[in-house]
Amino acid sequence: MSSAAKIKQPTRRCHQDVTMTFLQLLLLNFKVHAANELLHYNFEDFRKLAKKRLPSPIFHYIDGGADDEATLKRNTDAFNDCDLVPNVLASVGKPDLSTTVFGKKIDMPIFLSPTAMQRLYHHDGDKASARAAEKFGTFYSMSTMANNTIEEIAEISKGPKLFQLYVHKDQSITDDLIERCRTSGYDGMCLTVDTLVAGNRERDHRTGFTTPPKLTLQSLMSFAMRPEWVFNYFTHKKFELSNVAKKTDKGTNIAKSVIEYINEQYDPAMNWKDAEYCVKKWNKPFALKGVMSVEDAKRAIDIGCTAIMVSNHGGRQLDGSRSPFDQVKELSDAVGDKLEIILDGGIRRGTHVLKALAAGATACSFGKMFLFSLGAGGQPGVERLLQNMHDEINRNMVLMGCKNISELNRTKLIYRK
Repeated sequence: MSSAAKIKQPTRRCHQDVTMTFLQLLLLNFKVHAANELLHYNFEDFRKLAKKRLPSPIFHYIDGGADDEATLKRNTDAFNDCDLVPNVLASVGKPDLSTTVFGKKIDMPIFLSPTAMQRLYHHDGDKASARAAEKFGTFYSMSTMANNTIEEIAEISKGPKLFQLYVHKDQSITDDLIERCRTSGYDGMCLTVDTLVAGNRERDHRTGFTTPPKLTLQSLMSFAMRPEWVFNYFTHKKFELSNVAKKTDKGTNIAKSVIEYINEQYDPAMNWKDAEYCVKKWNKPFALKGVMSVEDAKRAIDIGCTAIMVSNHGGRQLDGSRSPFDQVKELSDAVGDKLEIILDGGIRRGTHVLKALAAGATACSFGKMFLFSLGAGGQPGVERLLQNMHDEINRNMVLMGCKNISELNRTKLIYRK
């Protein structure tokens, strides 16, 4: 071998080694960057990352509300109208965060609200949410408009499960959903009663949001700038409204705006007799989701409900309505000894949960916050959020001098007005 060849061979190997080292460092940098992105600490952190990763129509479907979005804003602002009053030197140690809802003891007083079409926010969708909820010993809630079936989630998660029911114009759909939940061992059911028609969600009109997503000139650039989302959307399970796909093509093979889908499929004439029918047919722990008045809470007791979810659908229906936190004290005074009261909406911090419990709630649920964490990082993102919330609630229970949830009562809360 010539001296020139001897020189070239190690030089080539050296170049290969340098190239491999560069690629390895690049990959390591990507992994570190991805991991660091999930070191998020609050709602706004997750929201910002979800905005980076999701196409605009999908981000704004999570982020938006009805009309002027006044109620959307008020849902969180309401918590600032009162202050927590701590007791010191209470020898708290490790507080007990557990509570019982829908007949199941959960490890902390929060759970994931039922939310539609989670496949849009991350390709693992409901499976990611269900596994994260099970890991933290709390409820996963399935929407009628989920992208996995009732049976699929029952198979992959042994944690507590809640199903959100809508009354369809086609009664057979409603009956079928109830029976499938019973067969699959779901623990509770809630009937959404505040969505007889869709609210005026103007952001969805502007962005052209549909189910399944449909490319338009309006949205093309937004999708093109999110290649990772596009790749995952087209290389994973086909988008469908899995629980109703055998009954209707709309929303699965026929693209519809959510407003069109709700107005075409759900029964706007639903009444108390329809709700009572669902309660009796289910015959297990049952909540009405969307109750805001004392009168309706009392009627919920009359038809056999065990719980109410105090909710305005995340400010996405009747703009100008009261926030859940504004109503929870009055509802607790009226029916708190007869119903579990779940505050749904506006939660951003552990202190919000403590205020809700002190005002009379049994537990709290949230949708928008966990959807941003799902969009930001899939199952690890939801787990990170639940860990953050657990840590905040635990820390603030110690700071409040409360050993368990039952010690959070009206003496711990002062309203400013």
